[in-house]
Amino acid sequence: MPRLDPAATDVSIELDGQPWPAKAGEPVACSLVAAGEPLFSRSVKYHRPRGAYCFAAACSSCLMRVDGVPNVFTCRTPAREGMRLERQNAFPSARLDVFAVTDWVFPNGMNHHEMFAGVPVAQDVMAVVARKLAGLGQLPDGPGIEREPARVEHVDLAVVGGGVSGVAASQALLERGVDHVVLERESFIGGRAAYGVPESHGVELPLPSPRVRFGHNVMGLFEDGGGRFLAVIASERLLKLYARRLLITVGSHPPLPAFGNNDLPGIYAARAVSRMIRRHRVLPGQRIAVVGEPGEAARLAGLIESCGGEPVAVGLEPVAAHGLGEVSAIEVKRQGETLKVACDAVAVASNGSPAFELARQGGARVVFDGARFVVEADGDGRTAHPGVFVAGEQTGPCSVRESQERGRRAAITLERTP
Repeated sequence: MPRLDPAATDVSIELDGQPWPAKAGEPVACSLVAAGEPLFSRSVKYHRPRGAYCFAAACSSCLMRVDGVPNVFTCRTPAREGMRLERQNAFPSARLDVFAVTDWVFPNGMNHHEMFAGVPVAQDVMAVVARKLAGLGQLPDGPGIEREPARVEHVDLAVVGGGVSGVAASQALLERGVDHVVLERESFIGGRAAYGVPESHGVELPLPSPRVRFGHNVMGLFEDGGGRFLAVIASERLLKLYARRLLITVGSHPPLPAFGNNDLPGIYAARAVSRMIRRHRVLPGQRIAVVGEPGEAARLAGLIESCGGEPVAVGLEPVAAHGLGEVSAIEVKRQGETLKVACDAVAVASNGSPAFELARQGGARVVFDGARFVVEADGDGRTAHPGVFVAGEQTGPCSVRESQERGRRAAITLERTP
């Protein structure tokens, strides 16, 4: 799986004691995929093989032990010289994990909470075994770094998310002279416009807003004696940002449709594949099955083809993935028939599921629209809480252009709201 820029690697990282090439600053998960290593760990209960899926820290499939610290999102960790990675939940190794037999012994699943319950001696032994095997990884090698006290700041208006809707909102607020801050966890703006699956009628990458604070990861919305505040991690330090009004534009999570063996390494969200190509110049396979939602699948197939890859099974419905340890074929439906297509990677195209968690913490209502849970809001972004507005994919799937327009409209309405 060559890089699109073969000479890009400039550092060496270590995975389970073996050296691997990487490019400084890119997500270390991307470094491993580029080097042809899709296996990241084993699942906790059945010890099935796991690989990165979303590249958005919205799932747990890419967690590894990094420099002695367990459960690190490798899709968010920049590669650097000498970084030590270890796969978790495997004995003696992820490639040959003896506990993987669990998946074969219990093909219909098991409830370890009730196993041997009520059986003298056996239930006590089972409890000890469960405690030994439960959890993600082992404790860190040493004590954590000394944290500085939380920094406290008060603002009138905060925009959470620097994607197209968040930046469009910021530009509208700047035009109206409204003071605000934009919190963005990435080191760049634009969201889907910067790395998403290209759209036939997209928008130009927005210009940076001077109000954007990069590397600010919003962890939640809470309340104490001082009022409601955003808990933000910035440069490994907690920022308590008290904001009177909020505009939430954090987009959506890439869902994983239900089909057989959909957890095999080498299966990625379509946006993850697009991100690897557009942001990091990495093609995760040569023969890539692009299944799922036909429109997005067709656009991604065009991007893959333009990079020298071979898209197959484009827009077809996945039935089951096949492979031992990693994906090697996909079974799909075509015109009522089922066929098996060889591939070395799978991209799953699907409409995103709104990342509604923050809006819900802020008092917005979340409802099921028949296909997914969405934030309930009117056409101007108003939610059930008068101080919380939303825009972009918070209320459901939309194009990049629509997301931009929603952000601008919500900002104008919010500016007029006392």
